[in-house]
Amino acid sequence: MNKVVIFGNSGSGKSTLAKELTLKNQLAHLDLDTIAWKASTPPERQSISESKKLIEGFLTAHDNWVIEGCYSDLLELVTPKADEVIFLNLPISACVENARKRPWEPHKYESKEAQDANLDMLIDWISQYSTRSDTFSKLAHEKLFNEHQGKKIMYVSNVNRK
Repeated sequence: MNKVVIFGNSGSGKSTLAKELTLKNQLAHLDLDTIAWKASTPPERQSISESKKLIEGFLTAHDNWVIEGCYSDLLELVTPKADEVIFLNLPISACVENARKRPWEPHKYESKEAQDANLDMLIDWISQYSTRSDTFSKLAHEKLFNEHQGKKIMYVSNVNRK
């Protein structure tokens, strides 16, 4: 396992799994959250072309990697290069529970308090996973998974995932 793409709903365990694989297999790690957004308030998506340049720079710099996120429009740029794709297709209730337990993510929020202030909005967004039709939706992730021609695995639970 040298090039892995992980995707799923927010709170599905993408970052946790990516960190485990990074440590176990000495892989470089790219969280698409870090390149998908402009540094602005309110948050605004980076253009696909700008995110693509950043992804290409990461791929050029690293032979072995794990890339994770919920952005099917960015994931489709890297799934053809992956040795394996992993779809964390957990129930929405499990994703909400994970979001409530999420440790502080300093690369996304200036403080745990700022992160927690965003929790209600995040839970609402997680809850819409099955009904949305955007790049972050279950529909988009299922399409990405179903169209991938290489090795792929879908998990519906984080229990006994290894």
